[in-house]
Amino acid sequence: MFIIDSHTHLHFEHFNDDLSRVLDNAKAAGVQKMISIGTDVQSSLQSIAIADRFPELVIAAAGIHPTECLQADESDFQKISELLLKNSALVAVGEVGLDLYWRDVPLGQQLMVFEAMQSISETVHKPMIIHNRDALPEMRDYFADHPLKNDLPGVMHSFAGSVDDARFFLDLGFYISFTGVVTFKNFKQQEVVKFVPVNRLLLETDSPFLAPVPHRGKRNEPSFLIHTLKKIAELKEMDHDQLADMTYRNTIDLFNLKSG
Repeated sequence: MFIIDSHTHLHFEHFNDDLSRVLDNAKAAGVQKMISIGTDVQSSLQSIAIADRFPELVIAAAGIHPTECLQADESDFQKISELLLKNSALVAVGEVGLDLYWRDVPLGQQLMVFEAMQSISETVHKPMIIHNRDALPEMRDYFADHPLKNDLPGVMHSFAGSVDDARFFLDLGFYISFTGVVTFKNFKQQEVVKFVPVNRLLLETDSPFLAPVPHRGKRNEPSFLIHTLKKIAELKEMDHDQLADMTYRNTIDLFNLKSG
């Protein structure tokens, strides 16, 4: 059984002291690849450095997260674009999107940066990894006004919308990804998990955050992805090895990765 953690942040300080051990744990748990996601220029460079250090296990993405975009300008956009064009370890534009939970970055600034990231995605022909927190109506309005040009536009990461929201993004061509939140007792979106077709589903940890049961409240890491896999398989009433194989193939296809 092989699985891919489609969203982690291995550059965060949470992993400074034991990154090698964390990666060994992941490999032992069947996690064949991990995508370490940048949130600004500096962290994108850090993710590239980790991918260069562990090329058999780690690949990366570069982008500007909505909560990091207050000071972002054209020079940052140019740097992200150059990184994506020049570095083979980078497979996606991310993490990008909208976030109205913290409310310390004006929506107008977020939309400007997001539009720039979408333009980069279309120019470099790499999918987006999209963050969307407390901004589903705004995200839907954005895509209604900004038609997508990529055949595989990307993935809605850590999805928290309704069945109707899922249908909207699936119709646009997006994949949908779920985290360890699906294992929580208070998780109320089982029907959304059941609704998303298996051939459009990805798995992720969003580590070091959102650790699944039985590790809830601890630092999350890619090896814990197995718990999310098993819970989603339970909700979909399918064998978890089969789900692992299918989500592995989905991730390979979306990010144009080498399998094996």
